[in-house]
Amino acid sequence: MDDNNKTTNGKKNKKNGNNSTTGKFKFNFYWIYAILFAIFLIMQFYPSWENPKDITWGKLRQLVVEGKVEKIVIVNKESAEIYLKDTVAPAKGAKPGKIKTPDFVMNVGSLEAFEKNINDAQQNIPENARLYPSYETRKNWGGELLGYLLPLIILFALWFFLMRMMNKGSGSGQIFNIGKSRAQLFDKDTHVNVTFNDVAGLEGAKLEIMEVVDFLKNPKKYTELGGKIPKGVLLVGPPGTGKTLLAKAVAGEAKVPFFSLSGSDFVEMFVGVGASRVRDLFKQAKEKAPCIVFIDEIDAVGRARGRNPITGSNDERENTLNQLLTEMDGFASNTGVIILAATNRADILDRALLRAGRFDRQIQVELPDLTERVDIFKVHLKPVKTDESVDPEFLARQTPGFSGADIANVCNEAALIAARKNKKKVDRQDFLDAIDRIVGGLEKRNKIITQEEKRVIAFHEAGHAAVSWLLRYAHPLVKVTIVPRGKALGAAWYLPEERQIQTFDQLLDEMSATLGGRASEQVNFGVVSTGALNDLERVTKQAYNMVVYFGLNETLGNISFYDSTGQQELSFQKPYSEETARIIDAEIKKLVDRAYERAVKILQENKEKVEQLANRLLEKEVIFREDLEEIFGPRPFESEADKVAREAARELTINKENKASDKAENTAAEDDEWEETLSRIHKVANQQDTDIQPSSENEEKSS
Repeated sequence: MDDNNKTTNGKKNKKNGNNSTTGKFKFNFYWIYAILFAIFLIMQFYPSWENPKDITWGKLRQLVVEGKVEKIVIVNKESAEIYLKDTVAPAKGAKPGKIKTPDFVMNVGSLEAFEKNINDAQQNIPENARLYPSYETRKNWGGELLGYLLPLIILFALWFFLMRMMNKGSGSGQIFNIGKSRAQLFDKDTHVNVTFNDVAGLEGAKLEIMEVVDFLKNPKKYTELGGKIPKGVLLVGPPGTGKTLLAKAVAGEAKVPFFSLSGSDFVEMFVGVGASRVRDLFKQAKEKAPCIVFIDEIDAVGRARGRNPITGSNDERENTLNQLLTEMDGFASNTGVIILAATNRADILDRALLRAGRFDRQIQVELPDLTERVDIFKVHLKPVKTDESVDPEFLARQTPGFSGADIANVCNEAALIAARKNKKKVDRQDFLDAIDRIVGGLEKRNKIITQEEKRVIAFHEAGHAAVSWLLRYAHPLVKVTIVPRGKALGAAWYLPEERQIQTFDQLLDEMSATLGGRASEQVNFGVVSTGALNDLERVTKQAYNMVVYFGLNETLGNISFYDSTGQQELSFQKPYSEETARIIDAEIKKLVDRAYERAVKILQENKEKVEQLANRLLEKEVIFREDLEEIFGPRPFESEADKVAREAARELTINKENKASDKAENTAAEDDEWEETLSRIHKVANQQDTDIQPSSENEEKSS
């Protein structure tokens, strides 16, 4: 019975195997055209399997004289076909049921000379028995047709190949689907694992997004009160703040179909393709309604119309935008289709796209504050093996201005640094090194720098540290280094206060601290170098913003030329006159000179202390907050940021001392091991002397 079952199973498996093999082969109608074309080529180049042989004039003359030639046919005045009599060559003649083919062929060359040679060869033959050639004009229809069709076939094949490659990612990969939407569908079969619990911070943005998701889950709760679902939600914020992550959370939380695509998916080189893809996208969305359509980087297709004066308004991108506007809120309504979009350039979007009825809500996704950074660190620290020294709150204080993507990069970089050092867990110092690596770049200790250049760099960084230490509103210092990092030959680390608004005095103190490096070169060397390029760029931009945008200049008064709509980006005219432009230039120079003179005055009053700080920097290459307190005394202006900076500097100093103590312990352990090895060698040598038991003479010699 078991054998029968095995046999039956074997038959079933064989049958299934045959079916699977047959199922893999799919007949394509194009194979018929390929086979016919191959047969045509074979018939063209091989018209007969019995090709006639070439013959020379000497042999032909002999055959003519002997009377063995039946007829001579001259084709197109170029070649002569020679047919022999059946009695002479029956094997070469016509076979029963077949058309007789020529036995020999000869290139005529000159037709008159060929005819003359034939007549001369038949001088001894009677007139009625002589052989006269006949003439035929033939056309090679296959060759001519192939000559016309082959270039067209090659061009069509090339065009077909290019279109297939260009449209390879549009679903089926056929050229006729180029106008189809490229949106990726997420439904119950393709579930997304990201939820709102994975999105740390962004509490306000999550609250508004969760309301849309709740409307899709419980629509009756809102419709009973007369509420309508928002047609569009636009996420606006700097890069890396979590806009796309919020969209992923929506896809994971909402129990409705979710279409995801990028704004660049609508852009194509062919006219009308973008608008066709928009129509196809909304057609699919209506079939799946209620659903959500997420368009990432919508500024790629939603840029304001009429911005490009070179190409004009009849632009493919504008046609795509017009179709998008019509589909979002046109004559026909899209009930149950919610548009969720993200961009970091809301200022360049078309106004018709931002109006109510298309994007009813604009959610600002800003950089996280201190509390939100703590939550983000807790999320990204879950997969990282850390020790007890890692404190999310401490790390959040060390990363002001970092986005969620930057914090994720810090955690990943810290893990890589710890793995590079063969550690079992990631400690606090690894995170501090990761922050330095991201902010300043990679250390380049092998970079060739002369002693004179190193001295200039040391005084430059000492000037930054001294001026920022002695000014009230300058950012608190954490550490200073003259080790090259990235493109910088030296760097100073500060812990800026998280200010929402700034006054004139605060901005002026920051400018003076930024110019402290060049001022230190002027005070201590009497000349300045090109090392202050980045400082001058930052100060000039800061002064321009103060005068032109913030209205912090007494001469111009409370005037701002800032354009929040972004309409002036491609404009060739400035919003102020030439006279105002001259005043702006003069006021910017006055402001920069004022900040520079303040820095020079501070450094002249503390020249000896600056020199001590620079020498210590040359000696240690890296100095911390404690070194400045030892030279300049406690900072006269204490703030919350100073307390955090002092804690950070203390941690850096402790870690540095621990490294030094570990190195010393390793050296002491190596010394102890060496002494133990020596004592073991002496012990073995003494044991060998005891075993030999030398005589007194040998003892004297050995002594």
